[in-house]
Order: sequence, then structure tokens, then C-alpha cells
Amino acid sequence: MSRQGTRGVDPRKVNGELFTLTYGALVAQLLRDYEDDDEVNKQLEKMGYNIGVRLIEDFLARNNSSRCNDFRETADIISKVGFKMYLGITPVVSNWSPAGDEFSLLIENNPLADFVELPPGHNNLNFSNLLCGVLKGALEMVQMDVDVRFVQDQLKGDNITELRLKFLRRLEDAIPVGED
Repeated sequence: MSRQGTRGVDPRKVNGELFTLTYGALVAQLLRDYEDDDEVNKQLEKMGYNIGVRLIEDFLARNNSSRCNDFRETADIISKVGFKMYLGITPVVSNWSPAGDEFSLLIENNPLADFVELPPGHNNLNFSNLLCGVLKGALEMVQMDVDVRFVQDQLKGDNITELRLKFLRRLEDAIPVGED
């Protein structure tokens, strides 16, 4: 049996495309199950949150970076290291608030949205809302309470996909109940 058909194919690209198609199937199933864009958005964020809570451990183990000193440093690490490591992209950090507690991640080519067109009648669907949950869950594990939301989405006709992150407060280290 010959393997000529697989020669020259980057396995990471194949894995990325498989992930994208699988994610699309997941969103399609959620749309069938819930039939309401807002509920699907909540479910995607909840799934993303659970992923983020676990993903941060892998990120910290592989990255060997020290604790970030401020929200600007956190933004750079998210963009230049986190997104690059897990999605193969580097969003642009932009639109800082004057107080330095809010910024945007601008994504030119969202890998979750490859091969995707929003179905008619689903204008409120945030197809990639999983990303909001991942960021919220991961940052919560490093004691940062943040609000993450979509501002623009290429799937809805915008020129770019924009996620907005707002620092709400630093979380205190909590000792689990029953442990001293």
C-alpha cells in the first residue's frame, strides 16, 4: 500500500481542520437541541469555561512563565503565547481603555470560523463564544475576574473579529472548605 497521498501534508493543519469541523458539528447540534441563540451562546461559554479551567494548567506547565505583573502583560501573554500555542494565531491587542483595565483582541482569521456560514435566522449566535468561556475560565484560575464578550464578528459581516476583555477584580486565594 502506498502512502504517496499523505506526503507533504502538515499533520497540525489536518488536526486544526478536524477540530474546526468537529466544533462546527458541535454548534450545529446545540442549535438543534436548544433552538435559541442566547441559550446556545450560554452553553458554548459554559463549555469554554470548563476547558479554560483545565487548559491553564497545561499552559503554565508548558510555558514556564512567571506571574504577570499587570493586565497589559496578561494581554500580551494571552495574545502572543496562549492563542499561538493552542490556535496557531496571534491576535492584535488593541483599544486599551484609559484606566488600563479593558482591551480588545482583534482576530483576522478565526480558526473556529473556517468553513462556516451562520445559518439564516441566527443573527444573535456568537459562533465562537467558546473562546469567551476559555479566557474567563483560564483567567479565573490565576485569580482574575474578567468579563469577556464579542464586539465584532466576521461571520456577521464585520471586517474583523473582536473580543473585549474587561478586568473586574482580583480574586482572593481561597482555601477549599475543610482544608486548613
